[in-house]
Amino acid sequence: MVWQQVYDPLSNMWLSTLLAAIPVVVMLVGLGFLHMKAHLAAGAGLIAALLIAVFVYNMPGEMAGRAALFGGFTGLLPIGWIVLNIIFLHQLTEQNGSFKVLQDSLSGITEDRRIQLLLIAFSFGAFFEGAAGFGTPVAVTAAILIGLGFSPLAASGLSLIANTAPVAFGALGTPVITLAKVHGYDLMEVTAMIGRQLPFFSVLVPFWLIWAFAGRKGMMEIWPAILVTGLSFAIPQYLVSNFIGPELVDIIAAIVSMASLILFLRVWQPKKIWTSASLRGKDISASEVKPPQPVAKHSKSALIAAWTPWIILSVFVFIWGLPPVKAWLNSLFAPAFPMTGLHNLIEKMPPVVPQPTKEGAVYTLNLLSATGTAILFSAIVSAFVMKYNPVTIARTFFKTTWLVRYSLLTIVLMLALGTLTRYSGTDTTLGLAFANTGVLYPFFGTLMGWLGVALTGSDTASNVLFGGMQKVAADQLGLSPNLMGAANSSGGVMGKMIDAQSIVVASTATRWFNREGDILRYVFFHSIALACLMGLFVTMQAYVWPFKLMVN
Repeated sequence: MVWQQVYDPLSNMWLSTLLAAIPVVVMLVGLGFLHMKAHLAAGAGLIAALLIAVFVYNMPGEMAGRAALFGGFTGLLPIGWIVLNIIFLHQLTEQNGSFKVLQDSLSGITEDRRIQLLLIAFSFGAFFEGAAGFGTPVAVTAAILIGLGFSPLAASGLSLIANTAPVAFGALGTPVITLAKVHGYDLMEVTAMIGRQLPFFSVLVPFWLIWAFAGRKGMMEIWPAILVTGLSFAIPQYLVSNFIGPELVDIIAAIVSMASLILFLRVWQPKKIWTSASLRGKDISASEVKPPQPVAKHSKSALIAAWTPWIILSVFVFIWGLPPVKAWLNSLFAPAFPMTGLHNLIEKMPPVVPQPTKEGAVYTLNLLSATGTAILFSAIVSAFVMKYNPVTIARTFFKTTWLVRYSLLTIVLMLALGTLTRYSGTDTTLGLAFANTGVLYPFFGTLMGWLGVALTGSDTASNVLFGGMQKVAADQLGLSPNLMGAANSSGGVMGKMIDAQSIVVASTATRWFNREGDILRYVFFHSIALACLMGLFVTMQAYVWPFKLMVN
């Protein structure tokens, strides 16, 4: 029996929207204000979502349970698999001391904490976003920052803030390619439009990042380095997206940005070296902050050995992300399992789609092609290069699994919640509330993308969820569909820092367990402020000359 989604079950859009928001509010309040452990807050949100879906939206109870189960499987693979294996690699490099050598080499480029943030959190993180996405950049950069002595809140929160501008083109352009494929956008046109929105924020975000860390004065002391970092990322981002395509935007921009900043530091250094690795007035405990240590000098061979695991990681992740490689691996092993009792038994309804459309629910066990598998293989290869024996490698892996067990449970529950809201239609109710804003739609349509990523944890998922609605609303209001499709993706990147799975990835990478609420409270203002700025920018593109000239 097919169940059709209803987006206004109470025949009052205000009341329906308030009820649809309850599961998300329960989870966020539990995390941010009641200081609940993340897996408990996620569990409470999931229970609320089940109650709302069954008793308000009249979703069959068994179907709701299967939707949550389907989301839980998705939480384990690919997200949880990435987190587990990146922490496994980090453990290996810590145990043999090579991670300390890597820290010293990064400190050797500059001892200034602000510039370390630019190099690692923004530029290096953008490379991993472009190559892999799905939590990889936050996991890698947060782990490196905590190893460099940054406080747990600084390492977690700042990695999340930095992982914004690259997200729309992450994982070799997957969010944009999916948007075009699923909803019928012209790929090059919508890619070019995103490339006319995000570069402004690629310049802004590095300034915002350092301001969040060191304050206005600390930011102004290194503004030349920040400007070089942002411009050298934004210009390639614009050129590649407008004239080549979405696949390599982040990778090219990140490499240019890292190289430009390192070369610039050869001719310019800040007058004052910022050695504090904590957020001013924001850290929970000063005892959690490691004092700056004198930078040790290491031999060339030691430096090569320290960087080798991360170079191996970069190579594996990049190769795994190439479409031909991914397709070949999937041809070897990628069994698909339609979710009985859920697959093609739910219909999305107008105005979200032009005509009733069945929702698929097929879980693909693409273990070989998963990014987490690339990380696992890179960790094993690196372990042998570091002269670990097989017994120690296996012992470290199982030790890591035990270490992150609650984080994996949280990710499973978070994805169960997000998937249930999708299949029950509650997230669409929230999206329609934004869509009914008339002339203000360019602003609120951008926030719809932000909401989509905040709920699902993925710019790709947000584009699948709301990309069609953006197109329909734009046509009805006489706006450019490409503008609003791009706005959904560009606005969505600002929601990446507050989505629950990213916060859990950050807390796990920094081993700051059960402090997800502290991270959420810190990054929430930055997320909503940047999303509103993006909304204002899209509104000017829609109505104000000369910004309208950017719209094709």
